[in-house]
Amino acid sequence: MKKQALRLHRPHANISTQLFRLLACAPCALGLGKAAWAVEAAGSLPEISVSAQSPGQLSKPVSVGSNLDLTPLENPASVSVISREQLEERGDAGIVDAITRAPGYSSIGHPGNSGSSLSVRGFTDTTSVMRLYDGVRQYGGVGVSFPFDTWSIDRIEVLRGPASVIYGDGAIGGVVNVVPKKPTRGKIENEAELTVGSHNTQRLGLGSGGAINDMLSYRVDISGDRSDGWVDRGNSNNLSFSGALRLDVTPELFVQLSYAQGHQRPMRYFGTPLVNGQQLEALRDKNYDVSDSAIDYKDRWAQLEAQWTPNADATVRTRLYQINSNRYWRNAEYYTYNAATGLVDRSAATEIRHDQSQTGNTTDATFRGHLFGLKNQVSVGFDINSSTFTHTNNTYAGDFPSVNPYSFDPGTYSSAIPFIPRYRNTASQYSLFSEDKLNLTERWTVLAGLRFDHADVSRSDLVNSANNFSQKFSTVGSRLGTVFAITPDLSVYGQYSKAADPVSGMLFLTQSNSKFDLSTGRQLEAGLKQAFWDKRGEWTLAAYEIRKNSLLTRDPANPNLKVQVGQQSSRGIEASLSLAFARDWKLDANASLLRARYDDFSEAVGSVAVSRNGNVPTNVPEQLANLWLSWNFVPAWTASGGLQYVGKRYADNANTLKLPAYTTTDLALQWRATSATTLTLRGNNVFDKRYYTTAYYNSTQWLAGPGREVQFSVNHRF
Repeated sequence: MKKQALRLHRPHANISTQLFRLLACAPCALGLGKAAWAVEAAGSLPEISVSAQSPGQLSKPVSVGSNLDLTPLENPASVSVISREQLEERGDAGIVDAITRAPGYSSIGHPGNSGSSLSVRGFTDTTSVMRLYDGVRQYGGVGVSFPFDTWSIDRIEVLRGPASVIYGDGAIGGVVNVVPKKPTRGKIENEAELTVGSHNTQRLGLGSGGAINDMLSYRVDISGDRSDGWVDRGNSNNLSFSGALRLDVTPELFVQLSYAQGHQRPMRYFGTPLVNGQQLEALRDKNYDVSDSAIDYKDRWAQLEAQWTPNADATVRTRLYQINSNRYWRNAEYYTYNAATGLVDRSAATEIRHDQSQTGNTTDATFRGHLFGLKNQVSVGFDINSSTFTHTNNTYAGDFPSVNPYSFDPGTYSSAIPFIPRYRNTASQYSLFSEDKLNLTERWTVLAGLRFDHADVSRSDLVNSANNFSQKFSTVGSRLGTVFAITPDLSVYGQYSKAADPVSGMLFLTQSNSKFDLSTGRQLEAGLKQAFWDKRGEWTLAAYEIRKNSLLTRDPANPNLKVQVGQQSSRGIEASLSLAFARDWKLDANASLLRARYDDFSEAVGSVAVSRNGNVPTNVPEQLANLWLSWNFVPAWTASGGLQYVGKRYADNANTLKLPAYTTTDLALQWRATSATTLTLRGNNVFDKRYYTTAYYNSTQWLAGPGREVQFSVNHRF
């Protein structure tokens, strides 16, 4: 197949252009850093006191993507961290809102995937972009409904690119690890925060943690919120709890018991239909769902963890976990404008229940020593879990009265098809994985990783046993990377990695999908990372190419059949900059440019297989940028603001329907009234930009993002 040259389209000439120009200068930081060191050595550089949070993320170990406790400078991959301080400064109450401020990530959340799905590096949804909670994955489903609130979160670790060596199939695009707050030694400290805002929004968070005695420590967080929402009948309410108790048996051994639970009743909104191919401002707040619609998610995560460090060169960790998720939908989900009647036709009377349970154990051991006289660090481990999934539904059959687009009675839910359990899928999975980091010199390291995954998946059709099946899947993921430290604070790296994705969530496989192999992918990546100016600044630059094979595509000879020969690829560059550039000033910025394409893919149009080769996959923005600037302009007062740019996306594989690019602006003013009390006024999307986040169900049904919102928060620590 003829290779296509990488062509990066010029982004819209607004804030994104400025951001790209800014980040394009990031490599200049090398020169700036050297000059700064030279001047400082000469004793002529004035000392700068920076009260804003210093960057410092490149030198802190992270857990995502490796079991070797590597810092981002040591890891031959694109890794970034959203710290607790950044979560508080930016005011992102939702997990997905926080994640999409990281380089390269955008949201494609909608009610069908629990609002959690992401897009990164040209790949989308939960079969290609994995989400973890404290390093544990929920296996084989579609959508992850917990965690959803940032109140109990310590940090969010984000990796871009394949990560199957540690986490297995389903991570070709990237991995996000949401790390909760944990017990700490020290005196007991408490925290409370109250927020009120637009749309009758109210939010309350309570937290407490510290040492009970010389051996016991704890952490407890609870948060709840409710809102009327930004569309008609858009009310929602949520409640989240997490707690952990840690026992330090000896200085070398600790045991921790953790439990988390969430209950969501999110906004029952499935999008707004195009009218003659256009989105109309008059329909911005319309909700075409029925009046008695329902969405309800309940999640429970329990974990028993132990860590033993017999000496400075050995660590053994094990965790036994149990996860339960129950999700329920009852809605009218499909809306299409009928030009002949001038009405919105509503269909897809959908009632669904997911009952998902997973029990597993993951164990790993890390050893530090020497190999052939060279420093060496090795980690080996295994993961085993068993999952069950029961799907109850009404086959999504039933229509509703068509309605006037502007004024209508939403009516109530009805379906003539019984709501009964339709199938039960089970999966037994085990894996073996290892990593090795070898220091060839003091500056040059090589890192290699290997993982073997095996899964037994079976389906019991509870209506027609003829559809039962049992299938086995096996795959091997690998990674080979190298890092060279040009200076202690400047690293250049490269890596080659292989990964695999299922053609659908393992617990959603049908008899026909079970016959297909896993889709396979590989990535080449190279980049630079540097902390400079006495660690007041950090920048990263990465370039990559990913190719994913064995996509399901239509058979040209018989469009009613699917064959597994398709291919999708992406190439891109990503840059980030964090800089405390002056007294009381701090800047965080990142930008991503991407070329994502279907290389070999077709779909059925009117019973004819139509090639989509060369088209951009749906819901994939090829330009993304974020900026956040904060200024402590007087003692105890901080002004901050951010811009988020999302490039155009396509709602259909034919690339005929385009979701426009957009930029939103957030502002905040914070006053530390006392050492314990902080008051914050926030404005989100302050210019009331109208934008659309994704297309749902059909290519002419788009989900609108929220308009202008104002919130006021009081935080007190004691």
